[in-house]
Amino acid sequence: MAGIQDTVVFLTAAVIAVPVFRKLGLGALLGYLGAGIVIGPSVIGLIDDVESILHFAEFGVVLLLFIIGLELMPARLWALRRPIFGLGTAQVAISALLIGLASYAVGYGVQTAVVIGLVLALSSTAFAVQTLADRGELRTQHGRAAFSILLFQDLAVIPLLAVLPWIADAPQLAGDGAAETALADTDYLSIGFSIVTVVLIIVIGRKLLRPLLRVVSSTGVQELFTAAALLVVLGMALAMDKIGLSMALGAFLAGVLLADTEYRHRLEADIEPFKGLLLGLFFIAVGMSIDLDNFFDAPLTVLGAAIGLVAIKCATLFALARAIGMRWEPALALAAVLPQGGEFAFVLFGAAINVGAVDRATADFLILVVAISMAMTPFTVQLADAARGRFSKKALAQATVEEMGDPEIQVIIAGFGRFGQMIGRMLNMRRIKFVALDSDHDRIAIARRFGNEGYFGDASRLQILEAAGAGRAKLLIIAVDDPERADSVARVAGMHFPNLKLFARAHDRFHVYRLMELGVDQVVREYFDSSLDMAGRVFRELGVPGRKADQMVKRFKEYDEQLLREQYTIHRDEAEMIRSSKEAAAHLAGLFEHDQEVAEQEAEEEAARAAGDRPRQTAAE
Repeated sequence: MAGIQDTVVFLTAAVIAVPVFRKLGLGALLGYLGAGIVIGPSVIGLIDDVESILHFAEFGVVLLLFIIGLELMPARLWALRRPIFGLGTAQVAISALLIGLASYAVGYGVQTAVVIGLVLALSSTAFAVQTLADRGELRTQHGRAAFSILLFQDLAVIPLLAVLPWIADAPQLAGDGAAETALADTDYLSIGFSIVTVVLIIVIGRKLLRPLLRVVSSTGVQELFTAAALLVVLGMALAMDKIGLSMALGAFLAGVLLADTEYRHRLEADIEPFKGLLLGLFFIAVGMSIDLDNFFDAPLTVLGAAIGLVAIKCATLFALARAIGMRWEPALALAAVLPQGGEFAFVLFGAAINVGAVDRATADFLILVVAISMAMTPFTVQLADAARGRFSKKALAQATVEEMGDPEIQVIIAGFGRFGQMIGRMLNMRRIKFVALDSDHDRIAIARRFGNEGYFGDASRLQILEAAGAGRAKLLIIAVDDPERADSVARVAGMHFPNLKLFARAHDRFHVYRLMELGVDQVVREYFDSSLDMAGRVFRELGVPGRKADQMVKRFKEYDEQLLREQYTIHRDEAEMIRSSKEAAAHLAGLFEHDQEVAEQEAEEEAARAAGDRPRQTAAE
């Protein structure tokens, strides 16, 4: 019962705090932090076991790293190697040096100052990525730079954990060979084993993950695929944890391994709800961990340290961004989103306490500083916006457009059967990029085999459409076989993407009416044009001149399409539809009779002309 009671407390706090903070323009993450502070031991005290909650909530960070990994195909990750290891290394090194020097200047020992510098140089992946995502800035120049830095920081956590024992021992007997002793005591065998294990996990995962998901998805049981997705993420994370590495790194690698598969968007859609809930729980737990007694004991000292941390990292990030050629506006945006301490500070300071590199009181103080620096991030972003807002909106809009990197997908084809494939082939002829969505593996394989983007998933799910880029695409072609599924896709797309043009394949006339009611812009009956084309070929085979056959087909098509539009206004009135259909049938019969009379008259005229020409030809002979 205690577990259910705690869950109710968390949900109630989130439901109340997040809307309030968003209404105030402070963002959802700050709302989670505020909720945690209120229900934590420092205020109301509804929850006491903060450590266990924080440990469990770290799975939110794990799932976040998996989602990030899904966005990075191996080729794209390789393309980002320079900003990751160049800009990322520079940021961590310079920030660690400046923060370490500042810590030493205020009285910390060399050993402690080094640890403080290295740990506080890291920023919050969860906070920064969520902020960029909420603002739609992940694909901007400063968004990509921030992501590269954060990725390097996540990778840097592993060596930092490894060197903490060495840092703890090295300064104690400086001149007495302690550094050499600590270096000699380093377990290189374990390090080598870890590296080999990571390589094996990557190789085996690349061979097994896709077949596993193929087997699971072939069952057609949606919740089983969700369970398999969680198994992949948590299994990879646990494997890394067992060899002493970061669970977040394991989840990230799992995402990268699956990034170029057809299951990418389906996995993202299934994991997203769990990620959002656990990430919110993580920030609530961070808020609960803030000890307000320590804050009120020395509020100026704590605030001063937090402001100093933010100022040092902002200045470092801005200088580095300008040094690599960024304009000052994106450089300022980058500096504003990454000045806080990171969630890995809770892990690293805990490890530092265990090896004696930092004492408990110092770690508690610094964790409070990290939490406050996180709370300050929405304000630094708002200040940066205000500074950038001094320029015209047009200039900012142009800057944003220039920052967009990858070409946008223009068309999404939902349903890649014969109908959708024909459209895809025509788009390929004009080199128009498209994404194919289908729940059939073989169809997706066809799309990907010829260099197109194809993903396994149900296009009637909002998350799948979002992941496929419906918010940026110009056109959605609904080409699924099932009329009810087509209606669902049209309904979801029309409700959530009002700027997206909808073209749809209809099963019959009444399906056309349903799609028109759902706001579909263009509807094509699946057998209508092919039937008319066949009729034209039949006419030609039976001796009707080609031009005349084309006119007959065109006339029938125009008449039927006009009738379709007219009957749309009354299609729900059965009596009116019956009356209208009878009138149309009679009118159509009249048109056929008229066409027949015209054809017979033309035949007689042709015969008369032929008979009149025959004597003249004989006389001439």
